[in-house]
Amino acid sequence: MSLIHNERTKLLANALDRASTACLTVGVFAPIAAALYSATSSISATPVFIVGAVCWIFTAVVLHISARHILRRLQ
Repeated sequence: MSLIHNERTKLLANALDRASTACLTVGVFAPIAAALYSATSSISATPVFIVGAVCWIFTAVVLHISARHILRRLQ
């Protein structure tokens, strides 16, 4: 029974870690790439990018730490 429990725990932790990677990609890297490769640049949107990036990074860190915390349940 503990083997099944361990595999389910690892599956959940991996899902949360993948979600944290997706948050980082979608919320930080994609807007940076869009700003770098955009034909029109808007300096006035910079604070919006910064606030959004900080929120997405925070979300990614929380998900990653949650995944690490869940791994402590391994038997």
